[in-house]
Amino acid sequence: MMNYKQHLRRAGRIGLQVAAVLFLTSIAWVLVYRWVSPPATWLMLDRRAHAPVGKGYYGIREEDRRINYRFRTMEEVSGNVPLALVAAEDQRFLIHHGFDGDALLKAAKSNMSGGKQLRGGSTISQQVAKNVFLWQGRSYVRKAAEAYFTVLIELLWNKRRIMEMYLNVAEMGDCTFGVEAASQLYFHKSAAKLNPQEAALLAGVLPNPLRFRASNPGPQARAKQQRVLRNMRRLGGQAYVRELLDE
Repeated sequence: MMNYKQHLRRAGRIGLQVAAVLFLTSIAWVLVYRWVSPPATWLMLDRRAHAPVGKGYYGIREEDRRINYRFRTMEEVSGNVPLALVAAEDQRFLIHHGFDGDALLKAAKSNMSGGKQLRGGSTISQQVAKNVFLWQGRSYVRKAAEAYFTVLIELLWNKRRIMEMYLNVAEMGDCTFGVEAASQLYFHKSAAKLNPQEAALLAGVLPNPLRFRASNPGPQARAKQQRVLRNMRRLGGQAYVRELLDE
């Protein structure tokens, strides 16, 4: 009986030590990425190894799977880009602290009503946590890890860094990540020179860049672009994201 209790206590100590190491490692990881651009993400590595398979996917490359990824600072990107991303993905980005209860509630109501397409309620912060630190999937473990890393980046980064990371690691086509790579591929120009229409088109293909294409966009992509442009005007233009643009 005594040996059983000793083994149990020992296992408990080891478990606490492992948890402490994982916690400190995650803190260090997030702090490093506050100043250092990620060399790659799990999704980039997965796309490099395997071509995505799905109904309605467009422009999938079967042979050359090299990743097109060029990290750019906020100063090197047009102010139309963060405005378009906020207008398209998360209009309360500058207000919430990582989670948007209203968006989650609306998404839940839409999904329970039996809509044709499931609606998500993830914020930009949650998408950064998922894209930068985690693997792809829909398990409860991954969702819990996503919530954990969302809290960490909201505590240890500012909104400017979160947006800077998002516009660089978001998938914008097969093997294409970030607005610089997408801008060069689709518009043959730097992301610093994107006009509102081009920024809205790139933001409009999210979060389904393999189904909605920025090159030769179809009616659905054009409709999303127009909706994003209306939201950009309604928010008041680049003045709405001024704190993201200023040092």
